[in-house]
Amino acid sequence: MKYVVTVNGKEFEVEVEKGQAKAAYTGPAAAPVAAAPAAAPTAAAAPAAAPAAAAPAGAGEALPSPMPGTILDVRCSAGQAAKSGDVLFILEAMKMENEICAPRDCTVTSVCVTKGTAVETGTALATLA
Repeated sequence: MKYVVTVNGKEFEVEVEKGQAKAAYTGPAAAPVAAAPAAAPTAAAAPAAAPAAAAPAGAGEALPSPMPGTILDVRCSAGQAAKSGDVLFILEAMKMENEICAPRDCTVTSVCVTKGTAVETGTALATLA
């Protein structure tokens, strides 16, 4: 059987046979390339509104939580240098562990959460300079 599933605005064709499954992207060819850069500004725009409710302690750009969940591990500290892609936090959401990585080469100016903290989408996890 074939199904078309939409995830984050992207359509995927899923084919399921007895004991086997296959998945293929069915959207426009340029959509995955264009969607990735478009998603980053959207995620960055959300924390701009969030600091009004809870401003991060350090100077710099806030690193927002991409989804609601619980912080399982904090792998960074204030003053630490981080490379693009370094894992800074482990966030549990829907019983899955998600790595929250540095979006670029930066310095962590402050850590706004601790292990066990429940966060909502857009909550500042850290500030980056």
